[in-house]
Amino acid sequence: MIRRSLLVGSLALAAAGGVARAAPPVVLELFTAQGCASCGDANAHVAKLASDKGVVALTWSVDYWDYLGWKDTFAKPEFADRQRAYAAKLGVAEVYTPQVVVDGREQTPGVKDDEVERLVREARHAPFDPPQMRFRGQRIAVGSGHRPPDGAEIWLVRYDPREQDIEVKDGDNRGHTVVERNVVVELERLGAWRGRPVLLSLPAPTQPGLDTVVIVQAAHGGPILGVAEAP
Repeated sequence: MIRRSLLVGSLALAAAGGVARAAPPVVLELFTAQGCASCGDANAHVAKLASDKGVVALTWSVDYWDYLGWKDTFAKPEFADRQRAYAAKLGVAEVYTPQVVVDGREQTPGVKDDEVERLVREARHAPFDPPQMRFRGQRIAVGSGHRPPDGAEIWLVRYDPREQDIEVKDGDNRGHTVVERNVVVELERLGAWRGRPVLLSLPAPTQPGLDTVVIVQAAHGGPILGVAEAP
């Protein structure tokens, strides 16, 4: 208990300005599908951006194109739910692929490479005041900060950093190989963030070789407030 109090206390001091903090990485989220005939170029572009150390690129496979005849091997219903929450917040009439969302604040069709890169550049220079975030073994400590009026949540995201080739055998991409990188495998809500320091345990990964990111985000698909990548 003493150790936990000291850790949370140190994060509170950092958030108060006692420790200089570097700008957090930009979170770039690509919503795509193996059954989407127009997603290949967006997948490739985001794969290149994933090599930038200042960008956390996450590839979310959605399932609503499965009716065309190919069941996406990476899709989960909760990934499409995440996209629908963004659509409601960002004023998008309906979900579509490929779509890119940057820091939970702006969106653009993934086929518009120049626009995707513009949003990333602007996000790099946007004002920021993230809560201090630190990994401690199998726990994440989140410091204090400004809590949005509708509340905020802490999310665990685990993704496979490898480039993966999927041979599609039916649907619009039949006979083609779909290439995806940083495919999200796990999404779990760890708890609420009320603007006060909190220390949360991380569940064990469901498979080896996954990278871990923890995101603090305004509720219901709101802006991303903080992000931490596990070492």
